[in-house]
Amino acid sequence: MKIALAQINTTIGDLEGNTQRIGKAVKKAEAAGADLVVFSEMTITGYPPRDLLERTSFVTENLCELEKVAGWSKNVGVVCGFVDRGEGGKPLFNAGAVLDGGRIVFRQYKTLLPTYDVFDETRYFQPAKERDVFVFKGRRIGLSICEDIWNDKDFWSEQRYGIDPVEELAKKGADILINISGSPYSMGKHGLRRGMVGEVARKCGCPLVYVNQVGGNDELLFDGASFAVNSQGDVVCQCRDFEEDLVVFDAEEERGAMHDVSKEEEESVFKALVMGIRDYTEKCGFRKVVLGLSGGIDSSITAVIACRALGEENVIGVMMPSPYSSEGSLRDGKRLAERLGMSYRIIPINEIFSAYLGALGEVCEGVEGDVTEENIQARIRGNLLMAMSNKFGYLALTTGNKSETAVGYSTLYGDMAGGLAVISDVPKTLVYRLARYVNRDGEVIPNEVLEKAPSAELRPNQRDEDSLPPYPVLDGILKAYVEENLNQDEVVAQGYDADVVREVIGRIDASEFKRRQSVPGLRVTSRAFGMGRRLPIAQRYRRA
Repeated sequence: MKIALAQINTTIGDLEGNTQRIGKAVKKAEAAGADLVVFSEMTITGYPPRDLLERTSFVTENLCELEKVAGWSKNVGVVCGFVDRGEGGKPLFNAGAVLDGGRIVFRQYKTLLPTYDVFDETRYFQPAKERDVFVFKGRRIGLSICEDIWNDKDFWSEQRYGIDPVEELAKKGADILINISGSPYSMGKHGLRRGMVGEVARKCGCPLVYVNQVGGNDELLFDGASFAVNSQGDVVCQCRDFEEDLVVFDAEEERGAMHDVSKEEEESVFKALVMGIRDYTEKCGFRKVVLGLSGGIDSSITAVIACRALGEENVIGVMMPSPYSSEGSLRDGKRLAERLGMSYRIIPINEIFSAYLGALGEVCEGVEGDVTEENIQARIRGNLLMAMSNKFGYLALTTGNKSETAVGYSTLYGDMAGGLAVISDVPKTLVYRLARYVNRDGEVIPNEVLEKAPSAELRPNQRDEDSLPPYPVLDGILKAYVEENLNQDEVVAQGYDADVVREVIGRIDASEFKRRQSVPGLRVTSRAFGMGRRLPIAQRYRRA
């Protein structure tokens, strides 16, 4: 039996459009000689639909689209994710359907409903009460959905759930396992999945097909990278990452096509961010983007990613020099824009800044200058970018990185103003690694940008390290505290100075109010500042 792994980029709520994508992939699978074509979790609705599931019409229309897909299964079987209605308790199921001969022949509901990190599935769904195999072309197939495969007792040191659906399917005689998934990308996730799925296949003694969603849906990025493993747990069939793809796996010979995936971390993060900008822009109805070009490393890498995603003709940079902007920064911004082929504008803010200071002169008379004047410059720039966004319909991109976002080294309604925070989950040290990746075959980002000390250039001779620990130290503490969820003592035990750790953690906690007001950002680490990290603003617990 030949199984096609159909990795498609769905848009949440575009029920008809998603179904059309399914139809094209079904035809492609049929032409490739497949007996069965497998799609990802919630293929018809897009994942995650969140509170759209509370709209009765949304669920009804998704069921109508499933009937359309069933009509295309006369020559090739289809496994497709959708939302089904239940009775009693929570009214819905996260479901997978097996379609054959023009009709629905089998349904399997998701058993394990995650509520950690970015997931909140018990809000909408009830779990499956039963798990069973279905017979197709003489093979006994066990179908599971995403989280159902993430509970193997031998792979994980601790189990989140008391049930292992895949183990149960194997005990019921499944000789092929299929998992349809909507597993978001984060660094290192692909290798983790391959190791886990391989372990499950080895234990069960049968091949396993894993089909994952691809594409960006708001802050969540799905890398695809669908694959199949043989009964020894070796990857023998592989889809590309971060793009639509279809490969065919021969379940009898346990082999299939092997397409390339990212070979290094910088490559996967770069491709994820490119996909994230492209999908967010297009799915929200924008064609062009605008961003501030400061001549610094953050705006430079953001501009490169945007040009790669949308084409240089659709990216507009704006340089807004103030009295403290260096000639070098202006020069570096121009050089970058010209190398990329993107258009740029220069709007000096000196006179606007002077007007602000004049208007505040009497109010602030006798009070020494401080961060207030720095923030005014950032807010002027934010206003200008948003004016261009309003006037021309551009999506405004912000350029702040995760290190700055963590400790509040940013200005509300200034450099935080925009529609998408491209690198808000990229620590500063990773920003530099991405820049070197971009320059691997030749200088795109000027070398001077990589070599000069980071600075906001909002006061004379300003350097980031005047206000922050060195970025390698800051990023190490940030990873330990936010991504690994270690407490203050555990972070110090990793070799960091106790006073520095206390200061950084204090600033992270105190900046929650800023992050709550920030624009959506693209998630690339295991824990971003977004829907997966939910902390109160008005709280007094300070014992990290």
